[in-house]
Amino acid sequence: MILTVTMNPSVDISYPLEKFNLDTVNRVAKAIKTPGGKGLNVTRVLKQLDDKVIATGLIGGALGIDIQKKLTEMGIENKFFEISGETRNCIAILHEGNQTEILENGPTISQSESEKFLEYFEKLVQEVEIISISGSLPNGLEDDYYSKMIEICNKYEKPVVLDCSGRALVEVLKNEYKPKVIKPNTEELSQLIGKEVSKDIRELKETLKNELFDGIEWIIVSLGADGAFAKHNDKFYKVNVPKIEVVNPVGSGDSTVAGITSAIYENASDENLLKKANTLGMLNAMEKLTGFVNLENYDKLFNEVEILEI
Repeated sequence: MILTVTMNPSVDISYPLEKFNLDTVNRVAKAIKTPGGKGLNVTRVLKQLDDKVIATGLIGGALGIDIQKKLTEMGIENKFFEISGETRNCIAILHEGNQTEILENGPTISQSESEKFLEYFEKLVQEVEIISISGSLPNGLEDDYYSKMIEICNKYEKPVVLDCSGRALVEVLKNEYKPKVIKPNTEELSQLIGKEVSKDIRELKETLKNELFDGIEWIIVSLGADGAFAKHNDKFYKVNVPKIEVVNPVGSGDSTVAGITSAIYENASDENLLKKANTLGMLNAMEKLTGFVNLENYDKLFNEVEILEI
């Protein structure tokens, strides 16, 4: 069983408009509302792969109830921890080839809720084989909160795939307890080491040797259309991907995380892990919906992904 964690979920609302008019009324013929947040994008893809998955995180209010209801209707098991605050909305206005986003901060978590969730999380960890943690922390949780969660996972020898950035990731890297996988892009790498990192293979290889990353088994760096660069223990890989027609790249990183998690869950080889992860990322980018993949195209793309050991 896989556990996915979304600490700051949302109801994602998409408003498609031919034209977005300021300072007046805009009428939407059809709004699309889906459970959102990076971890729930991961969850949906894992469900499409027929992996056994449970979704958890913090949820509250009427919007939280709506998310739980929709996930249940999708056949996705969920065991969220209820908080007193209200789960947020995230609005995307699609207009004239552009996407304008309005993102609410979400609830502020109390000290009591913070402590009780860790107790709740520890019980869930014991029921699963691997944990995928994605996205930002809500207000009220300290920067080292993911570190505390990873410490719990390490206690029960459960691997963690972590996809986060900023101070939360810095705290994890400083901590004694490490995730099995992190998935930064070059911009996030640059922020971590304090200097710009390009897509040059030799530069990436030297960067990932930095002592900052000691103790992390897998580092998978997204390079967008240029594929990926990865370090697994003392091995380095360049991933080359075929050209695809990109329809909506939003959520492709989350689909990649789903592929990484699923591959580790099934004890895949290095090559198959990297192929699966990047194939799912591309499949997401080829679809309008976020966190959706058309598996009919899976085998073709999978076979076109090239893995080179550097």
